[in-house]
Amino acid sequence: MADDSNSFSKSAIGSYAAVGDSFTEGVGDPGPDDTFIGWADRLAVLLSDQQDEHTFRYANLAVRGRLLDQIVEEQVPRAKELGPDLVTFCAGGNDILRPGSDPDDVAERYEAAVVDLASSVGTVLLCTGFDTRGVPVLRHLRGKIATYTAHVRAIADRHDCPVLDLWSLRSVQDRRAWSDDRLHLSPDGHTRVALRAAQVLGLQVPADPDQAWPDEGLRSPAEVRRDNIHWAREHLVPWIGRRLRGESSGDHVEAKRPDLLPL
Repeated sequence: MADDSNSFSKSAIGSYAAVGDSFTEGVGDPGPDDTFIGWADRLAVLLSDQQDEHTFRYANLAVRGRLLDQIVEEQVPRAKELGPDLVTFCAGGNDILRPGSDPDDVAERYEAAVVDLASSVGTVLLCTGFDTRGVPVLRHLRGKIATYTAHVRAIADRHDCPVLDLWSLRSVQDRRAWSDDRLHLSPDGHTRVALRAAQVLGLQVPADPDQAWPDEGLRSPAEVRRDNIHWAREHLVPWIGRRLRGESSGDHVEAKRPDLLPL
């Protein structure tokens, strides 16, 4: 596993703002009152444990469905205004999923945002894409996602940013790391990503994010087929329909935590 940690002190992270889309908002990890928790919220708790009680501050600006340019327009200026010690910047995934998208072009715009953010905040942690080899439909986009991931790592190298390398996190390639829609992480998946992010930032974590899952009995071909049919009917068809209608799951959704508030 590559060492993606930076040479900063974890004790210096007294504030954190999360920027991104549904992944960072926490979709797939349900919380109270129809909200989501997610890896960023879980990382914030781990970071707050390094500080005196009620001194750590956290904002989550992420909104599901947002494309890179929307994130840059809506969230990056707010993150700069807040000026936290740490920003996690995970964006571009929704762009890559769109037919005809060019990962080179997306990466160029992504890098410009990284440069802009880095000029105003303490540390910018970047996120790669997931390895989708085992995900129906998305496995066909694996080459584009790999190209974009390579760009993100190169951008991180050029601008001295730590990297949350999701591609190499093998534990999230298990189906139990994903919610029923197979597009968003499950609570266990979000927890493993939070633990890995904490490791990248130099924290000691209570569990290994890449530890093996408990043994699971083999499913019969009939069970797999039945699950795939259910998934296509309940999740894939509505997802395609929204895109054909130009709709987003994030329409009329606002950031769940727009201010830096104590945990």
